[in-house]
Amino acid sequence: MGLRLVLAACAAIASPVLALEGGLRSNLRSVEDVVFAVRFAGSPTGDPHWYANFGYYAFDAERKAYPEGAKLCRLNLRTGKLTVLLEDPRGGVRDPQVHYDGGKILFSYRKGGTPNYHLYEINADGTGLWQLTSGPWDDIEPTYTASGEIVFVSTRARRWVNCWLTQVAILFRASADGSGIRMISSNGEQDNTPWPMADGRILYTRWEYTDRSQVHYHHLWTSNPDGTQQAILYGNQRPGIVMIDAKPIPNSDKVVAVFSPGHGRKEHGGPIAIVDPDAGPDAEAGARQINPTRENYRDPWAFSEDLILAARGPSLVLMNGKGTVEEIFRLPEADLAAKLECHEPRPLTVRARERAIAPKVDLTMRTGTLLLSDIYRGRNMAGVRRGEIKKLLVLEPLPMPIHFSGGAEPVSYLGTFTLERIVGTVPVEEDGSAYFQLPALRSFFFVALDENEMSVKRMQSFLTVQPGETLGCTGCHEDRAEAPPHSGRPPLAVRRPPSVVEAIAGVPGVLDFPRDIQPVLDRHCVRCHDYTNRSGGVILSGDRGPMYSHSYFTLTILHQVADGNNRPRSNYPPRALGSSASPLMRKVSGQHHGVVLSAAELRLIRMWIESGAAYPGTYAALGTGMIGYAVENNAVRQDMEWASAKPAADAIGRRCLSCHGASRPLTQSISGDIKISRPEPPSVYGYPRPEGEAAQMMKKFSRHMVWNLTRPEKSMMLLAPLAREAGGYGLCGARVFADSADPDYALILAAVREAKQRLEEMKRFDMPGFVPRFDWVREMKRFGLLPETHAPRDPVDYYAVERRYWESLWYRPQ
Repeated sequence: MGLRLVLAACAAIASPVLALEGGLRSNLRSVEDVVFAVRFAGSPTGDPHWYANFGYYAFDAERKAYPEGAKLCRLNLRTGKLTVLLEDPRGGVRDPQVHYDGGKILFSYRKGGTPNYHLYEINADGTGLWQLTSGPWDDIEPTYTASGEIVFVSTRARRWVNCWLTQVAILFRASADGSGIRMISSNGEQDNTPWPMADGRILYTRWEYTDRSQVHYHHLWTSNPDGTQQAILYGNQRPGIVMIDAKPIPNSDKVVAVFSPGHGRKEHGGPIAIVDPDAGPDAEAGARQINPTRENYRDPWAFSEDLILAARGPSLVLMNGKGTVEEIFRLPEADLAAKLECHEPRPLTVRARERAIAPKVDLTMRTGTLLLSDIYRGRNMAGVRRGEIKKLLVLEPLPMPIHFSGGAEPVSYLGTFTLERIVGTVPVEEDGSAYFQLPALRSFFFVALDENEMSVKRMQSFLTVQPGETLGCTGCHEDRAEAPPHSGRPPLAVRRPPSVVEAIAGVPGVLDFPRDIQPVLDRHCVRCHDYTNRSGGVILSGDRGPMYSHSYFTLTILHQVADGNNRPRSNYPPRALGSSASPLMRKVSGQHHGVVLSAAELRLIRMWIESGAAYPGTYAALGTGMIGYAVENNAVRQDMEWASAKPAADAIGRRCLSCHGASRPLTQSISGDIKISRPEPPSVYGYPRPEGEAAQMMKKFSRHMVWNLTRPEKSMMLLAPLAREAGGYGLCGARVFADSADPDYALILAAVREAKQRLEEMKRFDMPGFVPRFDWVREMKRFGLLPETHAPRDPVDYYAVERRYWESLWYRPQ
């Protein structure tokens, strides 16, 4: 079996191995066996994401993210005997958790030939296999709780990763027999690996990105077993690590976890770290990595801070607190040939129950209550005067029913990935307190507003209240290690009943740029910023480019909205984000050539900025209406594959590229953008939105601006080199095109006209006759929101269907 002699340490070995001997003798004395899963590591598609190992891919429900072939095994540490408790050559086995009595094992099992993981129990001797959950969902990563219930993560939440092609699983709770399943998280992204702590709280990983980088924030959170009191434990201000598979270290407040680098490695791989939350939730000194970053371990179990069991590829290992590692088991050759690996080792032993926390929810209530003690207390609040903040704007990041790529397009251009519903406002009292009700089990975040309803401070995380829960926070981005000050008097806000969120009159819950914002620009801006009078070289007309309207791309690429745009940064200074920091608000508030908007128009612009400045107001726009964007396995590739493309590219090469080198790059196709050099390093998935000189370059030469698919003859690719006397701009010095009869001009125009025709055939979300993609329709049918008889190309009110989708996720009292 490849068992190392170190396993005999509990039985008084003669030759101890390195520094592990003492720990083995003291900590493994009562451990006879370990249980673990054996399966292929990661997705059979080669998908590197840590979460992509269950379900199917958005563009093809037959393409599975899970591998086939797995075992549940038991290894005797004294004899080396390996017992296979369950084997399924086409199935999947994962996430075993041993019961407190050591007599049974809870795990997630996908039977061969079936598509979903469900929760099962089995006796420690391999008898008595019993199914606990069922349905067309994946239930994974279960853990027992001291009260006898089970906490696990599940796709029953009916949502998809906002920046990938796979489904989301978040925290759920069930009775010991699998009944009474209830969602206890509202996360729009993954929750992972829940595990009970000694004080009864559940420790888990939460991935989120509210107006910040989608690949940097996946850290350690805690919750009571009923979902109340969700709070950061460690790392929310430490971007760039997936902190996962965390478990408590006995007889201490510390936890052991995998620190999977960057956006994480497949199957949670990475170095092991010891985390001491007593140092504070953001203290860098609070985490000690004990292995080099290049190494890959999984699923640690701490007997103590100096003895940790983990999986490494096809092996099980023990390591001490200094990173000395010993292999104690290696899979047989047949399993190695099948590329199987070890996962989730746990000692098969009796263990004490954690403290039981009594439920604090009232499932008959629709709402919970939030008390903010003093909004002026907190980190990075310098310069905010007492009494300056008058309201909180309540925003709701909306779950996504489908997604097709790793990018934000077309929801935004390198900005928000998520549509943000404008719920309304609540008052803030003179002492900085606020007390209000929120709908239960939905995600919310807040923007502090001044007397002019301009942004003062923006939250870049979200919170959830459970039914009947009262949740409190000390201040705005307060130090989690501080308690609220005791003044002897209750905050002003609690001297009255809790406020109800007041909707904002005249503002749709989800704003849509072409529908709601472009008409304001048409009334006040386009007379100076159209192709006829291109004041300042700025275009604010609603003409369609390959992915976005020209006005939307212009406003975002020129940073007219301050939105955090996908950067690994949070807790900005006051007035650094939102309406107060957005040049667009100054321009439409009477400070730009006498432009004066009505109060209602100003409110629309301001709320569009505060709600993330998205382009569509519907996720039905995803994967559609974009030239140069191809979804894998899509029947119609939306890029430049038509006859006019190459002749136009050749014409641009002949007539333009001699002047357009690296300093002034120019695209030769409607589907491919320019390459620009920028000083800032890329993130995992590319650069944040360009700034400064790079932004100006994109405004001038990006494919999103030089091609006009509404009025092809107004394409900058044609107007810039066309002589003034022929109706062009004559911007290219030499008369590149003396008139529109030039053969190369005609070739370029033909390509743009064909692109316009293709766009009119495929349609964008704001075009008459648009229908969403077939896979959007498939998911809405799966969720019960469209009838089974609905065909993919049937007309549908996608705005209304998505409203029903979001409402179907709302908590309803039991």
